[in-house]
Amino acid sequence: MNRLLLNSIFIVTLVLNCFSCKNEASKLETESAIQIEGLTLNNNEKWIANEETHIGMKKIDSILKSNPSTDGKILGDALSKETSYIIKSCDMEGEAHDQLHVVLVPVLAEITDLKDIKKPLEVKKKRTTLKQLTATYFEYFKI
Repeated sequence: MNRLLLNSIFIVTLVLNCFSCKNEASKLETESAIQIEGLTLNNNEKWIANEETHIGMKKIDSILKSNPSTDGKILGDALSKETSYIIKSCDMEGEAHDQLHVVLVPVLAEITDLKDIKKPLEVKKKRTTLKQLTATYFEYFKI
């Protein structure tokens, strides 16, 4: 009886671990950074962003993760508010500023496209791309 119970526990644990790994793998896929041509680290270190830019990017990340809207216009408008805040508040200069633009230009383009999308599946794809671009920002910038 004990052997049967131990085998059952083992099988249940194995099955749960398989599902857990699968879910984590898919989570990592959707939030992995995108390689952007021209984007580099600062001598193998992250660039220093101004606080407002970093806060704005955190808000974008939060919106992408928590806003369930499948309406491209609604989601795009929410994200546009944050990009406007970033642009107005940016006082960065030099190479760090140039590198920030390498990330922000694709983010702005994706948000602009998102606003015109009506199909929920296409909105989901844009959301995934934006999550990846946001992850790229956090891989290359800090405060």
